[in-house]
Formats: sequence, C-alpha cells, structure tokens
Amino acid sequence: MEFSNVLFAFAVTLFAGLATGIGSALALLARKTSTKFLSLALGFSAGIMLYVSFVEILVEGRASLITVLGTKGGSWAAVGAFFFGILLIAIIDNLVPSTENPHEVHTVEEMDGSSETHKSKLMRMGLFTALAVGIHNFPEGIATFVAALGDPGLGLAVAFAIAMHNIPEGIAVAVPVFYATGSRKKAFKLSFLSGMSEPAGALLGYFLLLQFFTDAMFGFVFAAVAGIMVYISLDELLPAAREYGEHHLSIGGLVIGMAVMAGSLLLFI
Repeated sequence: MEFSNVLFAFAVTLFAGLATGIGSALALLARKTSTKFLSLALGFSAGIMLYVSFVEILVEGRASLITVLGTKGGSWAAVGAFFFGILLIAIIDNLVPSTENPHEVHTVEEMDGSSETHKSKLMRMGLFTALAVGIHNFPEGIATFVAALGDPGLGLAVAFAIAMHNIPEGIAVAVPVFYATGSRKKAFKLSFLSGMSEPAGALLGYFLLLQFFTDAMFGFVFAAVAGIMVYISLDELLPAAREYGEHHLSIGGLVIGMAVMAGSLLLFI
C-alpha cells in the first residue's frame, strides 16, 4: 500500500465524519429545517450506496476471493461476508436504545421546547445520541476507508454518500444538547466529536489491513462493506427520508443517486 493512497483514504473518511458538524451547524444556525432537502439528500445517498454496493463493491470482493478460493469457494465466501456485514451492523444498531437512535428524525423546530420541557432528559438524550452516532460511525469509517483504499473513485462516492447520511445525525445530537444547555458551542462540540469515530474506524482499518492485507482479506472486507452499506440504506436512510415527509422526493433522490453513481462508474471504463 502506497502512503499516498492511505492518506487519500483517510482524508475522504475524515470528510465523511466531519459532516456531522455540518448537520450541527444547520441545526444551530437555521430557523427552519429544510425537510425537502434532507429527504432528497437521504434518498440520493441511499441510491449511491445501494448501486455501488451491488454493482461494484460486492463484485470486486467476490473477484478477489475467487482468485484465492476458486469460483465456487470464492462465490460462497463473498455471499457469507456480505451477510456477515449485514449481521454486524444490525447487531450494533439493535444495541442502541430506540429513543437515543441517531436515525430518529429531529428538526430545528424542536429547540422551541414545545416538544420537551425536561432539560435533564434532553441532555441525557443528546449525550446518548452522540454515543450512538459514534458507535454507528465506527464501522462506517472502516467501510469508507477500505473502499477508498481499494478504488479512490469508489471511495469518493462512498464518502459522499456517508457524509449525506451524517448530516441528520449532527442535527440529532445538536438539537437536544442545545435546548438542554442553551450553549451552541457545547452542542456543536459534542456533535463534532461524535463524527470523529469515523476517522477512528479508518485508523483501525489501516492497522488491521497493514498486517493482513491479502487478496482474501481484501475480498472478505469488501463484501462485508457491501452488506453494511445495504443495511444502512434500507434500515436507516430510506426510512429517515420518508419520515421527513417527502416520500416521492426520497424515491426521486434514490433514482438520481443510482443514475449518478452509474454514470460516474461508466466514465472510468
């Protein structure tokens, strides 16, 4: 692995993690939540992630495993790794209480206090949401890093999709913390720190891959990453997009995301 490739992979993962700060800034500076934008953006992100997972990442993972294990063994291993990725992120997701789940819909309008008056409860929710975001972002950081390490163009697409998905998470952390403390600085800081688990995941991925970077390891991780991204899209992004109340926009964003991803991949043939 060339150092420049590793540096690029880490940089795009850091960019994706910093998007929680963008969400926090939107929540703290805006007076009204743009539900249409969030619905379209989340659908767009899901479209990119679904298309690239099935068309590119899983295919590349399977190809690497076939070179080591043969056609039959490599194909079975790729399928197993794909569902292992789904199982892993599903377990992580289910360990987080639903009330503190970062993918529960939150809006800027909640800051007026009409929906919640107990500040200690709000602060608890904000802290647990920040922790939940950190837990969710860790495997996403590994996924983004591995994708960028294997294919820089692919890594950029994955990082952008993850970044779009992190914006509402920043809102989910900032809204309750701001209302509980009255401090925009504390709300932004906590949201920003929760996103830093993404590059932390990249660092773990780097140290693991540095020692065990083989065709078999690359193939297994790539196939598992595809599973993680499919789960995120179907269980988190699309439901959140619909919860923001713009069903047709979310589906439109999904199709546009797929088309953009397909076009970008065709340009590199």
